[in-house]
Amino acid sequence: MKLVRYGRPGKEKPGLIDEDGKLRDLSAVVTDIGPAQLGDKMLARLAKIKPGSLPVVRGKPRFGVPVSGVGKFIGIGLNYSDHAAETGMPAPTEPIVFMKAITSLSGANDPVMLPKGSEKVDWEVELGIVIGSKAQYVSEKQALDFVAGYCVINDVSERGFQMERGSQWDKGKGCDTFGPVGPWLVTRDEVPNPQRLSLWLDLNGQRTQTGNTRTMIFSVAKIVSYLSKFMTLMPGDIIATGTPPGVGMGMKPQRFLAAGDAIALGIEGLGAQHQQVVRYKKS
Repeated sequence: MKLVRYGRPGKEKPGLIDEDGKLRDLSAVVTDIGPAQLGDKMLARLAKIKPGSLPVVRGKPRFGVPVSGVGKFIGIGLNYSDHAAETGMPAPTEPIVFMKAITSLSGANDPVMLPKGSEKVDWEVELGIVIGSKAQYVSEKQALDFVAGYCVINDVSERGFQMERGSQWDKGKGCDTFGPVGPWLVTRDEVPNPQRLSLWLDLNGQRTQTGNTRTMIFSVAKIVSYLSKFMTLMPGDIIATGTPPGVGMGMKPQRFLAAGDAIALGIEGLGAQHQQVVRYKKS
């Protein structure tokens, strides 16, 4: 299934995308797509619904973050061998973990806003994991059983804030609009092997990132198992799993985002995002 939340910010309704790409309203079945809807039993119940029995949503509504009630937004750094090489940094021997602020979450096609004082805002297409059930000290073999599904994430990053303002990456990762997620959550039954997915990102119509999750240093299963040893993963938690090469920081000369830039990105089978870069505006 492809589960979505559509509508104005803060007013999103639950929905699904049918086999013909039509948006169907799920409001009569569930109140939202959140932690309570991400367990295996509820997903199995939703999977039994015939999409044709649900009303079609007309027009082109905004897609919000496909999961509500996100408790943790976790990032994994330098997780592609070819990306680590382009940054000139050694490949990690254990996953590099950082947190993205929940307030950075935004819809897949919402604008990306340049923070005040920023000069090095970068792009990063990433495979997102959405946790479906509580995970504590889970084995790598069992880890994927705790996953509800997968999604596209743009791990937008301010490299100056990240690398030049102290030892913590979080400052460059958690700015408002730095976490576009979606457009939908694809349940794990539709992604039999998350280590065989192609990723891409275009800036102003030119391809900058091309990669495949097979070059991840730490697999999805390894990441879920590893994190569950340091924190309890809860339904609705989102994990961004790292980016392939082609980010602005790795270019020679370096290239960073400016107001007016257009970003398009996607992952095989998980959909695509489109964002316009805008100047800072207080919300």
